[in-house]
Amino acid sequence: MADEKELKLDNPGKKKKLIIIIAIVAVLAIAGGAAAFFIFGGDNDISQAEIDAALDTGAENEAVKVVGAQLGSALYVPMPRHFRFNVPGIARDRFVEIRVQLLVRGAENEEIAKKHVPLIESALLGVFSKSNADDLATSAGKVALKQKSLVAVQKVMTEIEESTVVEKVLFTGFVMQ
Repeated sequence: MADEKELKLDNPGKKKKLIIIIAIVAVLAIAGGAAAFFIFGGDNDISQAEIDAALDTGAENEAVKVVGAQLGSALYVPMPRHFRFNVPGIARDRFVEIRVQLLVRGAENEEIAKKHVPLIESALLGVFSKSNADDLATSAGKVALKQKSLVAVQKVMTEIEESTVVEKVLFTGFVMQ
């Protein structure tokens, strides 16, 4: 019986299979670790040490403001009303309803955005009124509408507050009938 166990362990075919399995497991572990590093480890976040270094060196106020702007927490300002409007199309006119939220950084920008909601709504309505149903039926058209909306809102906010204030315009609901 002991001789049979020794024969099984000494079998060169089983040793090769075992070595191949171990090699495959090692390669998969290395590949998984590398993928995790590239996905999670490649962030461009500013470290606490970099923030402390900028504050300790007596850097100019503008440089510190830039660091603060990048680190501001993301806050979402919902538009109080849904945007409902008709858009022309080649085949027929369509009714559209869009729910919008604004992504801002920091409580100060949130307050500024809330203060200027009527102005922002007006800018968004101006952009929405220039759209057509055929463009809004595609995802590329919706992305283009979001981009145009962002440009219009940032332009208006820059004229009033001398800052873009809004980082993104988000469509949280989009219905077209």
